Amino acid sequence: MILGNIVVEFIRDGGPIMYPIVIVAIAAVCVVVERSLWWSRSRWHRDANLLEKVYTAMEEGDLKKATSLSETTQDPVVRMVNHGLNHPHTSMEGALQVAAGMELRQAGRFLSAMDTIVTLAPLLGLLGTVTGIMGSFSSIGDSELAVEKVTGGIGEALIATAAGLGVAIITLVPMNYFHSLLASLQFDLEAAANNVLILAGRKPRAEGTDPA
Repeated sequence: MILGNIVVEFIRDGGPIMYPIVIVAIAAVCVVVERSLWWSRSRWHRDANLLEKVYTAMEEGDLKKATSLSETTQDPVVRMVNHGLNHPHTSMEGALQVAAGMELRQAGRFLSAMDTIVTLAPLLGLLGTVTGIMGSFSSIGDSELAVEKVTGGIGEALIATAAGLGVAIITLVPMNYFHSLLASLQFDLEAAANNVLILAGRKPRAEGTDPA
């Protein structure tokens, strides 16, 4: 309860600009939590062993088995491979590209929103600085309490600036982390797609023969 009162007082002392900053902060928290949960589930579903089994089946020329192994997986890489193996209306390469694009689109959700938050929050803080300083200067000479109004306006400016910068900094760190995870997933998808295309074009090796 005491903490809630401190937060409410902090927002009130920061002036009217604090309200949009609070909205942006709530949006940032929601996006970070959602993306964190999504990436946690995605990493939990990664199955390198299943991917190797699919590669082995393709190397043996058993595309039906490879398709069957990759049907029910939640691994985004294996799911892309399955989409590539089922390409009745397009080439395998085209199907792999479409599937990879869909996976990357899901993985990159809300990154543009986080980028907007990182840019918008400091600007709102700067706007709060301007309005607070303007209020301080407009109150000079009005009454005996002019000094209190001036210091109140300066305090409002500083609070708004600190809040805007704080939201941007807190959002920037997870945003960069999510970008690194996205780049890693993109690399894995591209590597898997290349392997599938190579294995699909290779003739199966007969049992008992030595590799060339």
